[in-house]
Amino acid sequence: MRTGFSWVWSLGMAMLLGATTATVLHAEAVKTQIRQVDGKWELVRDGKPYLIKGGGGGGDKKLLAEVGGNSFRTWGVGNETQGDLDEAQKYGLTVTVGYWLGHKEHGFDYTNAAALEKQKEDVRRAVLKYKDHPAVLAWALGNEMENGADSKALWTHMEDLAKMVKEIDPNHPVMTVVAEIGGDKVQQIHKYCPDLDMVGINSYGGGPSIAERYVKNGGTKPIVITEFGPPGTWEIGMNAFKAAPELTSTQKAERYRATYEKSVLGAPGLCVGSYAFTWGFKVEATATWYGMFLPDGSKLASVDTMQELWSGKKPEFPVPAMTKLALTSPDQVKPGDTVTAAVEVTDPSGRPLKIDWRLYNEQSTYNVQGTGGSAGATFADAIAENGGKTVSVKMPASGGVYRIYCYAHNDKNGAAVGSLPVKVSGAEAPYKAAKAKLPLVIYGADSKNPAYIASGWMGNTKAISMQADCTDNLRTGAKTCLKVSYSAKNNWAGAVWQSPPNDWGDKAGGFDFTDAKQLTFWARGDKGGEKVKFGFGMIGKDKKFSDSGKKDTGNLVLTTEWKQYSIDLKGLDMSCIKSGFYWTLQGQGDPVVFYLDDIRFE
Repeated sequence: MRTGFSWVWSLGMAMLLGATTATVLHAEAVKTQIRQVDGKWELVRDGKPYLIKGGGGGGDKKLLAEVGGNSFRTWGVGNETQGDLDEAQKYGLTVTVGYWLGHKEHGFDYTNAAALEKQKEDVRRAVLKYKDHPAVLAWALGNEMENGADSKALWTHMEDLAKMVKEIDPNHPVMTVVAEIGGDKVQQIHKYCPDLDMVGINSYGGGPSIAERYVKNGGTKPIVITEFGPPGTWEIGMNAFKAAPELTSTQKAERYRATYEKSVLGAPGLCVGSYAFTWGFKVEATATWYGMFLPDGSKLASVDTMQELWSGKKPEFPVPAMTKLALTSPDQVKPGDTVTAAVEVTDPSGRPLKIDWRLYNEQSTYNVQGTGGSAGATFADAIAENGGKTVSVKMPASGGVYRIYCYAHNDKNGAAVGSLPVKVSGAEAPYKAAKAKLPLVIYGADSKNPAYIASGWMGNTKAISMQADCTDNLRTGAKTCLKVSYSAKNNWAGAVWQSPPNDWGDKAGGFDFTDAKQLTFWARGDKGGEKVKFGFGMIGKDKKFSDSGKKDTGNLVLTTEWKQYSIDLKGLDMSCIKSGFYWTLQGQGDPVVFYLDDIRFE
């Protein structure tokens, strides 16, 4: 579902935090356990019952604590993990530390013994590193990695991991996280994974009934609802031109309430807590579908709702309530036509509201766009008179789907938002990629929220392993690097960083690097003599959305010393680069290991 994001290091990207605090020194673990009393499950921390009141995402952690939250979850272990834990400790919060496990769609094979052993070792190192931090609440192994994987192989490996983690760290319970409970997931987990203490479930439209359905499916382990919020685009009907109707932020808040009241508070002895999604802002499906905040930090109704549910207290200054947003003209028009809309929005405290209407291009895909991603091209001149509860919008001359957004702010950092899709007939204008903000880091210390994801694994993918938090022989001043291993002696392999992830030219994406001068990266070999080609731009003109330019280094012969390489961009069409970086190599008679760091356009 929502955070099948991709790859362990790319998930640290989705958890944007503010400044991290100083590392907690000489700390001791706080014991958390799951226990059953009179047939009812209970989470106990430091000897006291503990109901998880959590948020999942990179939003303000101080505010999370202030409104009654007590925990947040992560999806992967990386450069940001120590800061996450320290910040949690500062504000009296706990962390369910997630470890991202391989997905079949990204080339991971749960029947590959070598890959499983490598993954197990990586988990072991992560647990040893962070198990004694006092903010650790629990371990979450994987997130939605079950889709498409060999079921028995996956859950057998999961049991192996869970057993190991509990031996290393007896002070914290272990769970895994699945996307809903379709098929035989519940039965498989209970059959093959006796050492999993809990089951984490991401559930959106089905959130209010998830606890009831879990029990009917044979579930007996305690559960944590690890993601919940408004229904996903896959759970609602599309309109006549296949655009997703979006609830207003006020209507979405009621979906958060329904899940929490029915499947958390309504399932005592089974559900030991939950994580509302997303405690932050992200672009996915639309600019506002899942965020509990706006990009400027304004709170939406879901924050107020969770504050009331967590603390029992309503906010002093509630956010605006948008009870209705609708077109007052047809939703399918001709180029240049005027569309009208109206909103019903009030402030519960009677405070004045600032209303702002905007027109954007519709997202090219309803898949993950990333925390803080672009909302698409905007048309400032389309709205002649702004600020009222009604609006007239002159639609663009090009065909396609557009979306009208209505934002309402009060003076207490509260907001409401809704959106309306509109179809303009006729041919669509040529796609124009968003302008890249330079320098744009593809991998490195500044890549918590990378614009490109290494989702395009090629060739003999079973032999590829990439570790994003490697600490072997680092460059001066670096904390980690990317270790790439190819275990086969022949054949070939490669990986490409893509925008959007897992796309080879069928979806719009990429960035405009017209202002960039060069692509730079650091690399070294493990033994020296490794031959690897690096470059960008892999999608040809035969695809609907292609790379406008491409260039590679040819085969570089790496040494054991770190060296910076650069690709000159002069004279290239850099207006739309969807394949931001790649490496490829041919089998060289022995396994090949090399390292990368600080990959960036500048």
